[in-house]
Amino acid sequence: MPAREQRRGRAIAMAPTEVDAFLATERTCRVATLSSDGPHVAALWFVWDGASLWLNSVVRSQRWTDIVRDPRVAVVVDAGEQYQELRGVEIKGTAEPVGDIPRTGAPDPELAGPERLFAGKYTGRATMAHDGRHAWLRITPSKITSWDFRKLPS
Repeated sequence: MPAREQRRGRAIAMAPTEVDAFLATERTCRVATLSSDGPHVAALWFVWDGASLWLNSVVRSQRWTDIVRDPRVAVVVDAGEQYQELRGVEIKGTAEPVGDIPRTGAPDPELAGPERLFAGKYTGRATMAHDGRHAWLRITPSKITSWDFRKLPS
């Protein structure tokens, strides 16, 4: 199911190609999950493949426990220092584990793309190292909202 269209703030929304470029270059996201005692937010590295957001998460973490219990998440990636430079993307959707848990590095065609993107983005290498503590979460967006205050009239 495609993500719902942004209804508000369309004048400052990023075009789909701008969202893709922004998510390809920014390095840190903040992931909000639902814990038994309320929201939990944590910073994490990510990759975007044009359709899904991929997180390489420690499997013994509050985030992983929360997602197993309730897969609904919200993720924010933002940038900018001054008000008129602020820009970002919020993705609401569901997270699901993909591949072996924890990830051993055994060949998995579904993870080949995300692992190549992740290794290139964060290590400059073509392949990814696996530590036996992390596994993959794929976030399928139900709604993507973006903003770019640089588009505001001066």
